[in-house]
Amino acid sequence: MNDFIEKFASLFLETELSEFNKDTVFHELDEYTSLIALMIISMIDEEYGVTVEPEDMTTAVTIEDLFNTVKRLKDEQ
Repeated sequence: MNDFIEKFASLFLETELSEFNKDTVFHELDEYTSLIALMIISMIDEEYGVTVEPEDMTTAVTIEDLFNTVKRLKDEQ
């Protein structure tokens, strides 16, 4: 989970690392945009080998929710 949070946070250039934890509601971050969402989807594909759909991004509320989605998708492979 910590590795996921670090990779997730690295996509945000202006948001302090300290603002990221499993309970962070990432949609509410000032820097979160549709471009960041696409970068997150790409990072997950490259780092974890699964494809997260845009619907998964909107369903996930926290970073932990998104992490659990990635875990579920990996388990289904």
